[in-house]
Amino acid sequence: MAMTPHPDDLRLDALEPDDLDGHTIDELADYLDDGMQPADPTIDDSPACQNALAAIIRLRQSSMGSLDAAAAEEPPADESWIGGVLANISLEARAGRDVPLIPEAPTERPVMTEGAIRSLIRSAGDVVPGVVIARCSLDGDVTTLGAPVRVLVELAVRTGAPIHAAAEQVREAVATVLAEQTDLVVDAVDVHVRDLLPALPADADHEEDRA
Repeated sequence: MAMTPHPDDLRLDALEPDDLDGHTIDELADYLDDGMQPADPTIDDSPACQNALAAIIRLRQSSMGSLDAAAAEEPPADESWIGGVLANISLEARAGRDVPLIPEAPTERPVMTEGAIRSLIRSAGDVVPGVVIARCSLDGDVTTLGAPVRVLVELAVRTGAPIHAAAEQVREAVATVLAEQTDLVVDAVDVHVRDLLPALPADADHEEDRA
């Protein structure tokens, strides 16, 4: 089953250079494949690139067995699906808006970037077994301390995983990490299951359990 592109998804090649400090998702993937050697300070010192690298690593660890199985049945759909996830990683990794934190002193103006918060959301959801995070976003005035915010998480669930339980685990994990590491007033965490991925082969499933 192929994921239908979200209507506000933008073209990957049109967005990457600005979003990832001049780099592209393909360049970051190649950098990972080369063991991140020789070191590239323009990647290593870029928060956006680091967020994207972490997301790519989790995506590879959690989904490649399923994607290989899907490719055997319908390669074009599979390529479209993984391309959409990578495009969303590129979008989400950019710094975005400054999100205020509660100051500990009157002279302080602490903030987190929106990209850092999206990375927290994605990392919290990605650890739920049988789940691949496709897209996440913040809806609301995140620049005003105390303003209500809704969080949207769109995901794919591996065939065989309990869909309702997996969605609830993602919701709880995201709500917990945001409560612990941000000062956002989260009105709701909306979790939408957008696609199903084939089950992992048995040997890959065992490897995932040991990870």
